[in-house]
Amino acid sequence: MKITGMELFKVPPRWLFLKITTDSGPAGWGEPVVEGRADTVRSCVEELRDYVIGKDPMRIEDLWQVLYRCGFYRGGPVLSSAISGIEQALWDIKGKFYHAPVYDLLGGACRDRIKVYSWIGGDRPADTAALAKEKKDSGFEAVKMNATEELNYIDDYHKVEEVVGRVAAIREACGSDFGIAVDFHGRVHKPMAKVLAKELDPFHLMFIEEPVLSEQYEAFKEIASYTSAPIATGERLYTRWDFKKIFEQGIVNIIQPDLSHAGGILECRKIAAMAEAYDVAVAPHCPLGPIALAACLQMDACTPNAVIQEQSLGIHYNQGNDLMDYLNDKDVFRYSAGYAALPTGPGLGIEINEDLVRERAAIGHHWKNDVWRHADGSPAEW
Repeated sequence: MKITGMELFKVPPRWLFLKITTDSGPAGWGEPVVEGRADTVRSCVEELRDYVIGKDPMRIEDLWQVLYRCGFYRGGPVLSSAISGIEQALWDIKGKFYHAPVYDLLGGACRDRIKVYSWIGGDRPADTAALAKEKKDSGFEAVKMNATEELNYIDDYHKVEEVVGRVAAIREACGSDFGIAVDFHGRVHKPMAKVLAKELDPFHLMFIEEPVLSEQYEAFKEIASYTSAPIATGERLYTRWDFKKIFEQGIVNIIQPDLSHAGGILECRKIAAMAEAYDVAVAPHCPLGPIALAACLQMDACTPNAVIQEQSLGIHYNQGNDLMDYLNDKDVFRYSAGYAALPTGPGLGIEINEDLVRERAAIGHHWKNDVWRHADGSPAEW
């Protein structure tokens, strides 16, 4: 069996899908994208075409090593995301060939289902208590919200009070057992991150995400001294070599590799195995589309230290199309009582509605995140 084709589809709301075809076997789907840089990743996938066409799709590790090592320059969000989407599609092909879900090819399932959480509040968090209660009433047992909007190195205390007020209102509305994760989104700098971590500690958060940017990881130790909440990071780390320094530091409690950014399914499974050796949990990052989520669920199924899964149903970015729209079976993920069932179909376990993908790809998208500025006009982290 040889790979004969690679076709890319930029579809709303902000996703890029990849279809890989073969001469004598099934086709596979992947999701190679960097949010806001879909065209850049698309070009990268096209550049990698010569390494892929004509090759045996079953030799996933060999192809991954060629794509990663043999171009001399390596790593980073664009190249790693391009490789991730290709790798996901290869696993989809292999699973379909053997009539087995990917997790069966990676050692088999070690759980029956995985807990999921829902996003609330948007980029500028608002109405969070009512939204959290709505999610709880619909069956979710945990939510995640952005902590704050623009926050300078040193900023007004009323912004801290607003964050605390929102979290307090969620805790009151949803009870002591409801999971609340607060994402600092890398938009908070160390001086204010320490203040926020300390003030939020009484609310027993599920985790604090990206308290500072991952490149400022040396600040994690000081911030962690102000909170009992687990520290999470990893959505902007690529391949196991980026995660190595996090594990060696020994401060982060939850890693969040993105299977569409960090090298794909097997690479993230390797990262998770490294994490397990350091007694660190895994909660894959996934505010993306159905192919990315299917890849995450395949890894979650066979990963003992996976604890909860992000998913994008109803997320504020999904304007025009939502998570399930491109699936033939819209019940495949089957959220129930705060959990997602494991896909049982072959490969990634989903069937893409290719007709709709082609129709929406003709429309495409030009999604970009906002550019934020502080009160003095200086650029702010988004």
